[in-house]
Amino acid sequence: MIDRLLLPMLVLAILAALYAACLLGSVPLPPARMTAALLGQGEPGDLLVVWQVRLPRALAALAAGVALGISGAALQGLLRNPLAEPGVLGVSAMSALFATVALFYGLAATIPFALPLAAIAGALTATTIIAWAAPRTSSVVTLILVGVGISSFSGAVMSLLMNLAPNPFTLSDMVTWMMGSVANRSFNDLALCTPFILTGAALLIAARRGLAALSLGEEAAAGVGLNVPRQRLLVVLGAGLATGGAVALAGAIGFVGIVAPHLVRPWVRHDPARVLIPSALLSGLILILADITVRVMPGDTELKLGVVAALIGAPVFVTIALRRGTPR
Repeated sequence: MIDRLLLPMLVLAILAALYAACLLGSVPLPPARMTAALLGQGEPGDLLVVWQVRLPRALAALAAGVALGISGAALQGLLRNPLAEPGVLGVSAMSALFATVALFYGLAATIPFALPLAAIAGALTATTIIAWAAPRTSSVVTLILVGVGISSFSGAVMSLLMNLAPNPFTLSDMVTWMMGSVANRSFNDLALCTPFILTGAALLIAARRGLAALSLGEEAAAGVGLNVPRQRLLVVLGAGLATGGAVALAGAIGFVGIVAPHLVRPWVRHDPARVLIPSALLSGLILILADITVRVMPGDTELKLGVVAALIGAPVFVTIALRRGTPR
């Protein structure tokens, strides 16, 4: 019964969270004024706060969360490993590196699609490396170490670029992309990045039945008629496009792709095909709530969304790793 109600409950929770995101902030709006502004009938100042600041920011958190949640669930199904997700496997870091290169050389300011295309290229590069390495090792530790290596290399190059940043504004943009944030996002940013996220999500949803077959192992999946190379390509492309779009929109945000599938899986009977959409919605909900927390916390300096996501997700990652026991 609960599994049938899961999607409607998540949708209602997301709508409530979006409403709360428009309501709450450094200066909370009374519900009546906020609702009027949301309907386009409020005072000019209220309309500006809701439509130009709070709603685009909340939608950006939702879009990034959806992308990371569905990518994490799909990568876990492809690799048959609940510890897999774009952040842990270095996909987000490589995507952020490519986006940082676009910022460093000023491409993002001169070419409209340079930032999302660079982020997607980085995500596809890292995902391809992971997909190539996965069938060549039976060790979970080795696969995670490959991801750690990708993240370390990406972090080192980003640190080098930060040292060589030509001006403080470029450096600030790089730091934002490294730490993750949806502050100052606009509907134009959403229009630029959302098509990539939706395309990636559509590819992953199209590959969902193959993920169920892969839970039996690649040889067994091939024996029941699954085209394993095509399945791997669909997941790699889908995860790369979705993660790249998320990084272009919100920077590098880790661990949320582990938390959401882990929480959803028991409610869908551990079916890899049914875990994708609920994981996407729950991940989006988590990031909206995390961003609300960031905005209402007292202090002169606003925490980055990626920092809050890591504070929540890292303990969950350790818990999952410990429950699996000692991997081979």
